[in-house]
Amino acid sequence: MLSIIFGLLSALSWGAGDFTGGLASRRVGAIRAVFYASVIGLMVAIGAAIVSREPVPAIKAWGFAFSAGLFGCLGLILLYAAMERGAMSIAAPVSALLAAALPVLVGLATEGLPDFLTVLGFGFALLAVWLISSDGSGLKETLSHLSDLRLPLLAGLGFGGYFVLMHEATSGGATFWPMVLSRTASVLMLLVYMLVTKTSFRIEDRSALPVIGLNGVLDLCGNGFFILAAQAGRLDVASVLSSLYPGSTVVLASVFLRERLTRNQWIGILSALTAIALMSKTSL
Repeated sequence: MLSIIFGLLSALSWGAGDFTGGLASRRVGAIRAVFYASVIGLMVAIGAAIVSREPVPAIKAWGFAFSAGLFGCLGLILLYAAMERGAMSIAAPVSALLAAALPVLVGLATEGLPDFLTVLGFGFALLAVWLISSDGSGLKETLSHLSDLRLPLLAGLGFGGYFVLMHEATSGGATFWPMVLSRTASVLMLLVYMLVTKTSFRIEDRSALPVIGLNGVLDLCGNGFFILAAQAGRLDVASVLSSLYPGSTVVLASVFLRERLTRNQWIGILSALTAIALMSKTSL
């Protein structure tokens, strides 16, 4: 049951982080917002690791954690690139679906097939990820833009790779130091990207700084809860539940920004609740 709770807390944290990240991006630009949020998250992670006196993990875990940060950051850059090319309607759902599906496949291969209700819950959860992340264009619209799928698919592999690699990095019980290492990798990659693309580091709207800071903390909390979920149970269950984060994002946007949810998103939220109920039932 702890795995279910931590997985849902991860989804709530990441979803709220995406909401605040979206607000910050509107003020200072997406890449700038992500960079400074990652820097803040790194500082918080270092502080938590020192205060908790957590033992430094083995060198092998360092490699997995650093690689996880690179994969996650690369996925984010590719997702933004896909959206900039006009594939926004398919970029988010395709990348989110693959990010959830990849750890499921790895979990099935390494831990075997779970019980029937959990598998059924996976199906409802993956459907929820697609519906909540989409803009209502549907599968037909997606299939009509197959040439636009390359970047979203690669972005999804990046996000899914983060789940798998971070699980390996924290399999020894460590939590904070792997997050420090993954954040370090993300900050370095974003730094290189901004230098290569000549993106300005200057933030004109200083009022955005608290929002950026909150985004960094929420994203870090999402990472931490995912790690705890995977440590408490199966990788596939933790990843699928954590991947429901678009649900909390769209709900927050509906409440605070008065954005109307589409019919697909309402169905997706219902599907997500069904998935949670099915997977929770097997843990009772």
